[in-house]
Amino acid sequence: MSLQTARVDPRPAPHVEPPRRLTPVAAPATRRRPRLAYAALAVGGALAIGAAQMGISLATTQDAFVLADLNIRQHELGLQKQALHENLVGISSPQSLAVKADAMGLVVAGSASYLRLSDGKVLGAGDGASWASTVDPNGATKVGNALLAPPAPTAAEKKAEEDAAAERATAAAAPAEPAGPPVIAGDGLPTPTTR
Repeated sequence: MSLQTARVDPRPAPHVEPPRRLTPVAAPATRRRPRLAYAALAVGGALAIGAAQMGISLATTQDAFVLADLNIRQHELGLQKQALHENLVGISSPQSLAVKADAMGLVVAGSASYLRLSDGKVLGAGDGASWASTVDPNGATKVGNALLAPPAPTAAEKKAEEDAAAERATAAAAPAEPAGPPVIAGDGLPTPTTR
């Protein structure tokens, strides 16, 4: 590069800011105090909303407990209804009716007789039943009904009953120790005596 072709860029003049004008500030404006009524209204509204939410929550929870209680009660009543229905079926069964009729002194006639209503004529044997019944509901031909008789205990139930009877007999035979006051340890709490 040669000196002739080199150009010199002029230096820019420094930028001078105009001097600031200072003016005195007037007294600050007084701030208004917030009104107490607005603050009390806002706090009271927030408390009312919180109380309403708590009340709704408690009512919903209470309703859930009531509903659960009613469901339990409905289940228990369903079980009672089923048990009563089974009792009714057992009581109204032919076996039960035959046993009750026999206990009352009713007898079964040998053959059936029919009354024709148009003319009042008796069709069939027509003779009355004797004092001896042709069917004995308590005899050898008795038909069993599981709804009338309790089921026979299983082997496990018999064993448990025998064990319970043996424990009762052992407890009755063992001399009873007099119950004394509990032993109080150093820290003041009663402790059991172990052997």
